[in-house]
Amino acid sequence: MNTLAFLILFPVVIAGLLMVIHNDSARAGITVVGAVVIAAGSIFLAVQYLGKPQVFPAVDEGMAEIISYIFLAVDIALGCYVAGKGIKHKKWIAVILAVIQIAIVVAFEFTVAGGIEVENHFYVDNLSIIMALIIGIIGSFICVYAIGYMRDFQREHADGKDRRFIFFAVMFAFLGAMFLVVFANSLMWLFTGWEITTVCSFALIGYTQTEEATNNAFRQIIMNLLGGLAFAVALIFTAQNTGSLELNKLIAAGAAGKAAMWLPITLLGFAALTKMAQMPWHSWLLGAMVAPTPTSALLHSSTMVKAGCFLLIKIAPCMGNNIPGYMVTLVGAATFLICSCMAISQSNAKRVLAYSTISNLGLIGACAGIGTPEAVWASIFLLIFHSCAKSLLFLCVGTAEHHIGSRNIEDMDLLFERMPNLTRFMMLGILVMFIAPFGMLISKWAALQSFIDSGNLILVMLLAFGSGATFFFWAKWIAKLTAIAGNKENIEGTVSKSEWASLFVMAALALICCVLFPIVSSTMVIPYLASVPQFAGMAISPTISADNLWLVAIISVFVIAVIVGLPKYSPKQKHVNVYLAGATMDSEKRMFKNSFSEPQVATQSNWYLEGIFGEKRLDKLACWTGGLLSCIGIVAAIFFGMVR
Repeated sequence: MNTLAFLILFPVVIAGLLMVIHNDSARAGITVVGAVVIAAGSIFLAVQYLGKPQVFPAVDEGMAEIISYIFLAVDIALGCYVAGKGIKHKKWIAVILAVIQIAIVVAFEFTVAGGIEVENHFYVDNLSIIMALIIGIIGSFICVYAIGYMRDFQREHADGKDRRFIFFAVMFAFLGAMFLVVFANSLMWLFTGWEITTVCSFALIGYTQTEEATNNAFRQIIMNLLGGLAFAVALIFTAQNTGSLELNKLIAAGAAGKAAMWLPITLLGFAALTKMAQMPWHSWLLGAMVAPTPTSALLHSSTMVKAGCFLLIKIAPCMGNNIPGYMVTLVGAATFLICSCMAISQSNAKRVLAYSTISNLGLIGACAGIGTPEAVWASIFLLIFHSCAKSLLFLCVGTAEHHIGSRNIEDMDLLFERMPNLTRFMMLGILVMFIAPFGMLISKWAALQSFIDSGNLILVMLLAFGSGATFFFWAKWIAKLTAIAGNKENIEGTVSKSEWASLFVMAALALICCVLFPIVSSTMVIPYLASVPQFAGMAISPTISADNLWLVAIISVFVIAVIVGLPKYSPKQKHVNVYLAGATMDSEKRMFKNSFSEPQVATQSNWYLEGIFGEKRLDKLACWTGGLLSCIGIVAAIFFGMVR
């Protein structure tokens, strides 16, 4: 219990220190110490509780009541903050939604919640431990990465006010809120953590205070306030139908198959889908790309969107062959296919990563919606490998952008010569995301098998074609990293130590997860599935055997050895002029004479198929598909809940 409280409160303390200490060196020291302590705390939690699921009451009833009022005050303060910002920028939809949410939460607290006794306010199980490790290690070291990155960022924006103290404070507050989300058994406390992540994301996306950043921040807050309202209404129906406000009791009631529970489960699923930026809510995550790179990495890998994934996996036993299961599965699968296709048309590296994130989150959600132990096994591993690889890729793209002056994939010609070590990390992240023997593809195979076992051929087709699109855009990118270069100068020497340290940690995590795949499965994921009461009596085994997982781990070791052993670029190496499809005039400038004896510059670019997979063609389809499926799911849950 003390460890849980420490992980929730310590990041908040660090955030408070960073708000008042503006000295750059002191900020760097506090950030590093805070990150190391949080990471160590999450590891200690794993050692302390792994395989020992427990629920905890608050210290005493009086203390629990005080904490509840503190959280209520936080909810009100968050709503007032959003409303105030909305009034300032004349974003009236945000103001209206914030006021409605405040009214619902306050009324619920003083009319219903106050009369319901919560026996256990916190819990810990293997899934919350997995999430704590992702938050504590990946999230913390993204903060470390931000030390050097934001120093360069401020140097490039020297005409603007230095607001880095706010940036770092919000980053750490984000981590504390996420720990609250993954440990809270009290749904009211979970709701508070949920809303803190929404507002932290709002603050980080709007950090630069440009018109574009402000508009994108409000797009995020409006969409996620809709999810927050759905969450708040779900609390009302949960209290009405179960007489409880505890997560474990909600899951037990939902898994019992009562139609009356379909509405709160559907509303929670809807809240998770908005948090995960699923169709039609995907535009808020694309807009978040305007923020500094550490924000993108944090949102995509260990905080904002992963809160939605976590909630869906937790309530997965309540889904399956019912209304909430169908809604979540179909929205997730459709998002996976359409957003994978839209990624093909993107040359902006961060935008490729954004669409890839949205599509993979859709696959995680679809597996959770299936609701079987095998599908949940796949969703957990998809979450793990996505967190490791995406954090690594976002940080690599941010560092590359600062040093080559572009985030466009077409400007990454032969990055292996210009930034060899960074390119190794980037190639590793891409390989982990889409190719065997690394874990993401193996997890997708398990997801495919769970879809087949569900008997839904539509899901199988969506996954197959979406995976094909995934291969297309990742293969284009990794090929570009080794393509011909106009400038071969090594520019890696100016990358800050904090960036290298974080990149090394992310790469090491990705490799460790691949190599220890079978151990993570047997010691963390399968025991979690076995501890879920709703899965009792079911066969708890992954679709991929332990022997095959060990084979995957062994092959991963050999592939990693090859990547690490790639020779470094050296000016002393023998160079051969590039063949330029004609008579070479100047190989350094890539000039040659074509068949008409005319001078020409050799160029090379990827195929983006804008006319087929462009956003203009597919975005409306994405919005209508996701919107209709979500509306049908909610309406159906209301109807069947009332009839039955």
